[in-house]
Amino acid sequence: MWFYVKICRQWWQRSVRQMSSAARRRRPLHSAFPVLEQPLQPIQQNVFEANLQNSNACLKKFIELREKVRKGGGDAAIARHTQRNKKLLVRDRLRLLLDDEDFLELSPFAGLSLPYGDIPSAACLTGVGRISGLWCVFIANDATVKGGTSYPITVKKHLRAQEVAIKNRLPCVYMVDSGGAFLPLQSEIFPDKNHGGRTFYNEAIMSAMKIPQVSVVCGSCTAGGAYVPTMAEEAVIVHQIGTVFLGGPPLVKAATGEEVTPEELGGARLHSEVSGCVDHFAWDEKEAFNYIRNIVSTFNFELPEEEEEDEETTGKRKAEQEPLYNSEELLGLAPQSYGYTLDVKMIISRLTDGSRFQEFKARYGTTLVTGFAKIHGHLVGIVANNGELSYQATLKGSHFVQLCDLRDIPLLFLQNTAPTPASTPSITRAVMNSNHLKAQGSMMSAVACASVPKITVVIGGCHGSDSYAMCGRAFDPNFLFLWPNARVSMTAPGHAGSLLPPDGEQEEEQRKQLEDKMNRRLKEESSAFYSSARLWDDGVILPQDTRKVLRNCLDIIKQQHYQLSTEKLQSVLLRI
Repeated sequence: MWFYVKICRQWWQRSVRQMSSAARRRRPLHSAFPVLEQPLQPIQQNVFEANLQNSNACLKKFIELREKVRKGGGDAAIARHTQRNKKLLVRDRLRLLLDDEDFLELSPFAGLSLPYGDIPSAACLTGVGRISGLWCVFIANDATVKGGTSYPITVKKHLRAQEVAIKNRLPCVYMVDSGGAFLPLQSEIFPDKNHGGRTFYNEAIMSAMKIPQVSVVCGSCTAGGAYVPTMAEEAVIVHQIGTVFLGGPPLVKAATGEEVTPEELGGARLHSEVSGCVDHFAWDEKEAFNYIRNIVSTFNFELPEEEEEDEETTGKRKAEQEPLYNSEELLGLAPQSYGYTLDVKMIISRLTDGSRFQEFKARYGTTLVTGFAKIHGHLVGIVANNGELSYQATLKGSHFVQLCDLRDIPLLFLQNTAPTPASTPSITRAVMNSNHLKAQGSMMSAVACASVPKITVVIGGCHGSDSYAMCGRAFDPNFLFLWPNARVSMTAPGHAGSLLPPDGEQEEEQRKQLEDKMNRRLKEESSAFYSSARLWDDGVILPQDTRKVLRNCLDIIKQQHYQLSTEKLQSVLLRI
């Protein structure tokens, strides 16, 4: 009986695989969505120019911070890393590992201006790039920053990268070059659920989910970091520069008085020939990354074949895909504040293929724009703020999110929420707000329970409970990005008065001082760069790069459908 069940199950799985393979070869349904005619009007010019001026200031700061984090630990640390330690810089390692430099880097500004100092890129580069044609998450320690020491923000960034791998079923490559935890901050790194130990728990869970993981030891791998390569499915170590041990030579000498070299204690020969902790020995880093690329090519994925087209057809198809309007105009459409917001359809028309958009419930709840579009050929459902999230708008949003979930269509949220919650000056208004709360709760439930992939881009404000309904960080989108002009706070700067007790409970002068103090703090702490430094998002992206970033995200999300086996059949019990 068991043998018969097993045969039936194998036949069913083979049939499903053949059907899914055939589905991958099919062309998507033809669509002719209406074109969004959204040119810039003369009456909008003043607002556009003010937004553009603010965007250029934000762009200048973006470029300054990008240059800062790319210098890592500074010139002296780079010289020590490359000349004395004979190791490659982390970005040079990525060039050897990845197919090209068109990768999606996650949270590059993490770790800047924290209470315990500047930790550029959180001493760890993470992102998603192609290896042997396959999108993979990479987690790479940068040993030029504090010797690769792990700070609390480093652990948080590492865990977020693993979360991206789990949520999108992406293979994961660990490039280990770390000196272990920063001990003065051990209470923020070791004890809690989402601290350092969670990285090893995630490795075990990912293996159980059949998400492939490989590791390359291209530097020191000390203390807790030693578990990263030993828990990976395959590990490569580099001769003379790669070491794996719980306690290094100084600790051995202090404990036993014995003098031992790092190579003798935990070098490449020891672990590849004696302990068996690693699987592949490499003479240099170039050979190590060739090993990793070859290992990735053995993963059980079957990518779709690219269709062959002549140059004329390809050029025509690309021209049809491009929006009708210049993406550089998004700099003037990115609102410097809520009062400078233009129609969100102007932004949508500069992101979608051919500026086409099939709007849903166009005449109802108009402060929320919903509808279908394609971005680089990927069908998406778009949910975009176009004013205060009203009662009707939240009902409409709830309906549309459930519709996309029913049809397995990924959701794209363009978030620009109202700066303050609605006030209640009368009983009538209180009743309206109560109804609004119920409708908003319905939309939050729809967003939280939707099983389709979700991508959020904060194009303006991210304030209050409206941000939850628009799939903020707490609602677990697959990816969340900010434009440089974005503001993230409970209420917008300049609106601190909405958080203070009603008039009469404090003297007017005292209240004014408190309000000014809170507004100054809100202005500082709501900045997109302040948010990204603390890993409240997956990175700050430029408005004109948004379409490219969305294409990469949608490609990444889609790849999980090409894994041939994601579940392991129960093995037959053998008697010995």
